[in-house]
Amino acid sequence: MIVEARAALLCWYAVDKRRLPWRAAPGEIPDPYRVWLSEIMLQQTNVAAASPYFERFVAAWPDLAALAAADDAEVMRAWAGLGYYARARNLLACARRLAAEQGGRFPEDEAALRNLPGIGRYTAGAIAAIAFGRRAAAVDGNVERVVARLFAIAEPLPAARRRIYALAQELVPEQGAGDFAQAMMDLGAAICTPRNPDCGRCPLQQYCAAYAEGAPEAYPVKAPRAERPRRTGRAYWLEHDNAVLLVRRPPRGLLGGMAALPTDDPPADAGWQEAGAVEHVFTHFALTMTLLCARAPRRIEGLWWPIDRIGEAGLPTLFAKLAARGAAWREKDATAAGVREPVTS
Repeated sequence: MIVEARAALLCWYAVDKRRLPWRAAPGEIPDPYRVWLSEIMLQQTNVAAASPYFERFVAAWPDLAALAAADDAEVMRAWAGLGYYARARNLLACARRLAAEQGGRFPEDEAALRNLPGIGRYTAGAIAAIAFGRRAAAVDGNVERVVARLFAIAEPLPAARRRIYALAQELVPEQGAGDFAQAMMDLGAAICTPRNPDCGRCPLQQYCAAYAEGAPEAYPVKAPRAERPRRTGRAYWLEHDNAVLLVRRPPRGLLGGMAALPTDDPPADAGWQEAGAVEHVFTHFALTMTLLCARAPRRIEGLWWPIDRIGEAGLPTLFAKLAARGAAWREKDATAAGVREPVTS
């Protein structure tokens, strides 16, 4: 069954593959830099969200040497809004290590790739297979779902992942591993979707145990999800002369290295006014962040950013939401004070 299923999938992929900005055109040799960059961006992010970021990155830093020499703050600003900011920090760390130790070249071996910052089992398998044609399994969420349905694996996740990975490895052909890896990804993204899979168009339908059972959506089986804890916090919008005070968060930890509004303690003695709260969900917890706003009589030490250019500051999504509340507060406050036009720089 495995040989037939593999051949059917590759025939389907040859005709129906997605056109993606990081994929090599037919006859072209894949660029390991573009493969790696796209796979890092696609961790926890879908293709539609990642594509414009990828195109901006390769326009600014077209190869690994350019990225290795890039300014940290510029890279973090370009990443803003894509989320999971440790990926951007690891991106720089990986580029710089390869530039310093490997002559700017990626290793072709899956095990060596896994020793690089930000590259785990899935990403190493994807780079090895797609960029270098190595026989390696690349098991992301889409591939996990395809394999779980193909073999009707009844064991719940996450315990089933070891078996799913072993079966995925068996499926990989000796030749054409890169096309096979991308075909599995495309199948999961376009046809074998979490809900309402399009089994009528699936090239693996006749081999799929879950389809034979009549219940493809029952797989993969998932263990009950623990309730996500909720946290609260405060952020501060302090403005003076049409600029707002920003801080650079510590390089490690939540949103590390990103520009943000001050949090925790008030940055100055001022007449703070509450301007509402925003909700934001991180991987392991949900956050309610209350915003307090004030005007300062003078600038204190720190990074002051023009308010009318706040969109260029590279704020992560949480702080972009808070900045929108800050902008609404200042307009409301100006109106209450009798200013006819919103304050601008």
